[in-house]
Amino acid sequence: MSEAAASVRAVATKSGRSSASRTPGFRCTECGWTTTKWVGRCGECQSWGSVVEEAGPGGGAPRTAAAPPSRGPARPIDEIPAESAQARPTGVDELDRVLGGGLVPGAVVLLAGEPGVGKSTLLLDVAARAARGGRRVLYVTGEESTAQVRLRAGRIRALDPALLLADETDLASVLGHVEQSDPDLLVLDSVQTIASAQVEGSAGGVAQVREVSSALIQAAKSRDMPVVLVGHVTKDGSVAGPRTLEHLVDVVCQFEGDRHSRLRLLRATKNRYGPTDEVGCFDLSESGIVGLPDPSGLFVSQALHAVPGTCLTVTLEGRRPLAVEVQALVAPSAAPNPRRTTSGVDSARLAMVLAVLQRRLGARLADQDVYVSTVGGARVVEPAGDLALALAAIGSREDVALPRGLVALGEVGLAGEIRAVPGIGRRLAEAARLGFRRALVPASSVDDLVPPEGVHVLGATDLAHAVQLVMTAASPAQPAPVA
Repeated sequence: MSEAAASVRAVATKSGRSSASRTPGFRCTECGWTTTKWVGRCGECQSWGSVVEEAGPGGGAPRTAAAPPSRGPARPIDEIPAESAQARPTGVDELDRVLGGGLVPGAVVLLAGEPGVGKSTLLLDVAARAARGGRRVLYVTGEESTAQVRLRAGRIRALDPALLLADETDLASVLGHVEQSDPDLLVLDSVQTIASAQVEGSAGGVAQVREVSSALIQAAKSRDMPVVLVGHVTKDGSVAGPRTLEHLVDVVCQFEGDRHSRLRLLRATKNRYGPTDEVGCFDLSESGIVGLPDPSGLFVSQALHAVPGTCLTVTLEGRRPLAVEVQALVAPSAAPNPRRTTSGVDSARLAMVLAVLQRRLGARLADQDVYVSTVGGARVVEPAGDLALALAAIGSREDVALPRGLVALGEVGLAGEIRAVPGIGRRLAEAARLGFRRALVPASSVDDLVPPEGVHVLGATDLAHAVQLVMTAASPAQPAPVA
């Protein structure tokens, strides 16, 4: 090869490498997945409209140059005052419990929940309490008219001159209201109904939700104004919209509740200013929503005599103990496949407990219908309720009422052993406060346990031992008098 040809080939190779290095790539803004061509849906997280173009490695110099700091030079951390970031109580104790003391100036809180669970009612009550406390509050609704919100406010007694109300679906108009009224608190219901004219797509889309949340977060940080955003949820219960929405905000709260129950639970899945293991309990009625500082009484029946098939346990919702009564009904079945119906209890957990009862204790349940429910709409999802579930089922099967004043705590293993569960001390303290004086716990937890005063603790090694301890103190069911 001649020297001229070699030179031409070297130049071509260098040009080809340079062109390849400038080949644009595409990256998902949600999960970081990359691809060489644009697609409408991310191949990793399945998000729509999240794949954007970016320059490849070596694709030119950075486009952002250094600039003077906009908020002054950096300072030593111990010289920065922390008083301005102290949480301010909202007036709703159960909400303050979840938030970690209240709303922090400049914080952005995302409150998500299913339709009709009570999100708007709760935030309207919070806005009215803040207005009565001397703060100017701006409540922006994108789902209802101002007249509809006014009717709800009158019903729950949430009227105050310092509470400003506006119905807008345009982001620029919302920011204009913020500039005009200069509120101390902004409530936006909901973030999926607001859209910006500068961004393509309809309201609620990935690009629109990202733009709306970014603009409101910037306004909150620059004004030290707390902002509460209402968010929709998908069919599986997760927050609708891009995943970056949960990353950008400071606090993410989930508002949960059964449509057929008045009980509502508020829990934080992300909190930069407080714990994420606290749970707030609320009672939703026609006259409004109120906090329940002591909700355990809702989940315990008020039967005057012992009834077969009932047993009490104590669950932990975060760090909060809740006493829950588990009820079971075992009846002969004429169908080839007996029914297993649950309400408030995991059906898979029930099937496992029934299999252990039949295999390890010889309880005949294969030809029996089993119905299990909790009192008051509570949910027992942690393994600590296994022992109470097993005792309720075997009590109903044998038609024997368990001793009154008994609480059962423990996880049932496949070998029939009773395993230890966390927080037994707090659970027993809650049971003692409600008047329960006998507790059946795993034997491995008895040695290190300091029971509350007046509570007699029994330790069970396995399920057969637990049934023996309980049945010796139990009594056969008495037939109810016929009217």
